[in-house]
Amino acid sequence: MRAKMHILLVATVAASHDGVARVPAICVDWLSRALTAAALAHPLLIELSMRYLALATDYDGTLATHGTVPADALAALRRARDAGRRLILVTGRVWPELQAIFPEYRVFHRIVAENGALLVDPETGEQTLLGSTPPEAFVERLRTEGVEPLSLGRVIVATWEPQQHAVLNAIADLGLELQVIFNKGAVMVLPSGVNKASGLVAALSQLGISRHNCIGVGDAENDHALLDQCGLGVAVANAIPMLCERADFITRGERGAGIIELIEEWLESDLERRPPAHGRTSVTLGHRESGEAYGVPARGARLLVCGPSGSGKSSLTSALLEQLTEAEYQYCLIDPEGDFQLSPGRVVMGDAEHRPDPAEIVQALGVTPANVVVNLLGVPLEERAAFANRLLKQLATNQQLTGRPHWVVIDEAHHMLAHDMDVRAAELHAPSCSWALVTVHPSHLHASELALLDTVAIVGSAPREVLEELATVAGFPTPPPGDVTPQPGQVVVWSRQDPTKLARLTALESRQERRRHQRKYAVGELGPDKSFYFRGPTGALNLKAHNLALFLQMADGIDPETWCYHLERNDYSTWLREAVKDADLADEVQEIEGQSAPDPGVSRALVRKAIDRRYTLPA
Repeated sequence: MRAKMHILLVATVAASHDGVARVPAICVDWLSRALTAAALAHPLLIELSMRYLALATDYDGTLATHGTVPADALAALRRARDAGRRLILVTGRVWPELQAIFPEYRVFHRIVAENGALLVDPETGEQTLLGSTPPEAFVERLRTEGVEPLSLGRVIVATWEPQQHAVLNAIADLGLELQVIFNKGAVMVLPSGVNKASGLVAALSQLGISRHNCIGVGDAENDHALLDQCGLGVAVANAIPMLCERADFITRGERGAGIIELIEEWLESDLERRPPAHGRTSVTLGHRESGEAYGVPARGARLLVCGPSGSGKSSLTSALLEQLTEAEYQYCLIDPEGDFQLSPGRVVMGDAEHRPDPAEIVQALGVTPANVVVNLLGVPLEERAAFANRLLKQLATNQQLTGRPHWVVIDEAHHMLAHDMDVRAAELHAPSCSWALVTVHPSHLHASELALLDTVAIVGSAPREVLEELATVAGFPTPPPGDVTPQPGQVVVWSRQDPTKLARLTALESRQERRRHQRKYAVGELGPDKSFYFRGPTGALNLKAHNLALFLQMADGIDPETWCYHLERNDYSTWLREAVKDADLADEVQEIEGQSAPDPGVSRALVRKAIDRRYTLPA
């Protein structure tokens, strides 16, 4: 059964004309139905959800021994290629030299040569320079100094220890922006920022694969960047100790034997037993009182964000999306009310006049690394559940085939995955990818969705009531005794990993939310209890400033006596600290207030300057 399903997936991937794993939009809906039906009949199909689509391997000391690739290691590479996986060779060697010693190089889909400086398509022979050629003055200086051996590529300049002293002196004397990379006695000179990681990024971009869906394997100093760039970093058994410490796991076999071992486990189980070990897949929800970050896995997370309207769900969700964007995890956000149109790095599909098309959404996710926000304002409310069901099935199919999007986030989830609807959660979510449900009514979600959750983040003042309700409708454990009432800005988190304890965290606030708050303080309207009142020493005035712009306008117009009265009482810094909630600005203004015999004109100018630096105010 496993072999038959494997053939189905490979045949689908192989349909692409350029070897890139893409699914034609017209086929996605059919594939979704076919794979879902097959999964119901044969649960083993779910095991074939592919997290890792590509392998990026070093050459010398990793794949090759003394420059030669063993026949059994080459056979393993061919098995991986025949199974629809993508293979990338990342080496410090120059391209002509590699061609001469490794005539079977076409087993790879892309080759990154010269330690990241040259990208080659083995099938067409097309070469792409990823760095500038070495300055002639630098090469001539090394020759004059008698640096031997001296190897020149199209970008790289290489020699061996102890010639690094002459190399470094030449770089310094000529004032060049070049970097020196050491690798088991080799001394490689490249433009700044060019390394195996940057070369791999270019190769993956051509293949349309995310770095998080790539395995990196190496053995030496120059492979650190390669492993760090990949979703899973592997060291062969003969690797240097420092690389072994950094790797997520170490093969039992050395060199080619280790590659064979890695490929066999990759094809058998998609390395399910090998989770990344170095925190590359954590998304922070908040911080404990100790300052320690509390997070969920970026891959395979099952998250519920819930709480009443206005409690901070959107801010926490936005902070989550910002982290995913920064870490280059692709997400698809279903946005029923158009609340997330300003999410970072996003393409918005649909609006109030245009209904989005599920097949086009999946196609957009496949041809761009950008995130996709699906605006459902153009979908009638009574049709949104059916639309979401269809879209989620197509996304799950795409995730099984391509590993992307890495996250699916569903806002107002209770409208589309309700307890009284025909929802089969196992059909809607690919096992290796993550999802988050955002809702004001968690108990209204379908039982099959609630059963899959592993983390619940509750904002608002009543987390115990939420958990008790979930215990009643979905069999969640009853919350432990004790006070779990959060303070403003906190979130309470329950995890299935430790169901008897609750974590109370300072919630992560999104930059978008902080910008919104800054605008409110700058030009919005603070309430009467948060406004600043210029009253003067006798209380003769009662001028209310309900934002920073008005505060500065009034400060310019009041008399010096009134200004100095509030200055000497530290009223300005107190207002900025307690009402505007900007401690750094308050500290700076307090220093101005503390000056002996302050000049009214000077102190006013200094306060204005401090505020202008932090807030963009209208002219």
